[in-house]
Amino acid sequence: MAKIFITGSSDGLGLLAAKALIADGHRVVLHAKNEKRKEETIQKVQGAETVLTADLSNIQETKALAAAVNNLGDFDAVIHNAGVYGNAPAQQIFAVNVLAPYMLTALINKPKRLIYISSDMHLQGETKFDELKSDIEKLNYSDSKLLVLMLCKAVARKWEDVCSNAVNPGWVPTKMGGSNAPDDLQKGYETQLWLAISDDEQAKTSGGYYFHQKVSPYHSDAGNVALQENFLEWCREITGVSFD
Repeated sequence: MAKIFITGSSDGLGLLAAKALIADGHRVVLHAKNEKRKEETIQKVQGAETVLTADLSNIQETKALAAAVNNLGDFDAVIHNAGVYGNAPAQQIFAVNVLAPYMLTALINKPKRLIYISSDMHLQGETKFDELKSDIEKLNYSDSKLLVLMLCKAVARKWEDVCSNAVNPGWVPTKMGGSNAPDDLQKGYETQLWLAISDDEQAKTSGGYYFHQKVSPYHSDAGNVALQENFLEWCREITGVSFD
C-alpha cells in the first residue's frame, strides 16, 4: 500500500481523493488550512494517518509544512491539490496555486510520484513574467494554472527518477466549482488516484497533462524550457527556496 500526502484535503476533490485512498487501504496524510479546518476534517475522514496544518498563502507556514511532512518519513506520492479560485485576491492565488506547490516540491523529500492540479482554463493563461514581476495584481486564475503546469513539466524534465504529472479535473460541483458545474465529480478525482497509485504503464510515465486519464493538449509555454527556467528562478527569488 502507498503512503500519500494530499494538500488541500479538508474538502472538495482533495477530501474525496483521500477518502477513496483510505478505503482502498492506503496510508494518507491530510492537510488543512488551520486548526478549525483540521478538527472538521478529522470528523469527515476516518482512518487518515494525521492532518497537518498550514496556511499556504504564508511562505513561512508553507516551509514549516514541508518540514512536518519530512518528519513523517518518505512518501510514495504527493498530490498538490490545494488551490483558490478567481474571486480570491491575485496575491493569494499566486501564493497558494503557484508558490506553495513550488516550495513543497523543492522542500519535501522526493516522492516516487507528484501530481499537480491544473485546469483547462490554463489555455487562456499567459506567462507574462515581466508584467507579473512588477505587478502581481495582473495575475489571474488561468495564469496560475499555466504556471503550475509549467512547474510540473520542469520537474519531469529535471527529476528523471520521479513521475511528475498534471491533471485537469474538469469543472466539477465542489465548493470551488459551484453546484451547477457540469462535469462528473467522481471522474474529477479519479485521475489523481490513478496517477498516484496505479501500476498502469501510462500512469508511471512523466510530464503528462491528463483529463479523465487521457492525455490532453496543453499550452505550449508550459513545455518551453527557457520559460521554465525563468519561472523557477523567479520563485527562488521570492521564496528563498531553490529547486535543484
